[in-house]
Amino acid sequence: MALDVLPFDACHQQGVIDTILPIQREEFGVDVTLEDQPDLLDIPGYYRAGRGNFWVAVDAGQVVGTLALLDVGGGDGALRKMFVRASHRGAKTAGGAGAAHALLSTLADWARANGFSRVFLGTTAKYLAAHRFYEKNGFTRVERGDLPPSMPVMKVDTIFYMISLAAPKQSPE
Repeated sequence: MALDVLPFDACHQQGVIDTILPIQREEFGVDVTLEDQPDLLDIPGYYRAGRGNFWVAVDAGQVVGTLALLDVGGGDGALRKMFVRASHRGAKTAGGAGAAHALLSTLADWARANGFSRVFLGTTAKYLAAHRFYEKNGFTRVERGDLPPSMPVMKVDTIFYMISLAAPKQSPE
């Protein structure tokens, strides 16, 4: 079965939690609980406020990845909750072709179509593979002072990225 990227639906709730928490806690050693993340219990209320959205990557009925776009105003968005199970990481995996890339492409296309001009994100210094992924996909590093004033910054965020969502250039015919 092929990997699908779908807008979040209530039927994905437990799969989102079962994907995000183990990655945070077991892989990255972040001492965080579900109670510390009330956004995960109200995804539509938190991420679909304004023009934001939340997507899941699903393989054979199982949530294998998540990604959110939080509307921070002024045509800017914040990329949040990007998590992909280890089984579905990489450019081509047994579970399909690049869940992270499929999620990010969906977000960028949707954001452009919905009037976003830039997307920002914060991450920690130790997520080196994530840094490489963002840079390969057009994000550039920015200073904390370059973030929109309404950008939510987590206490662990020390590195920040931004991508401009100008419409892709048309190739001449």
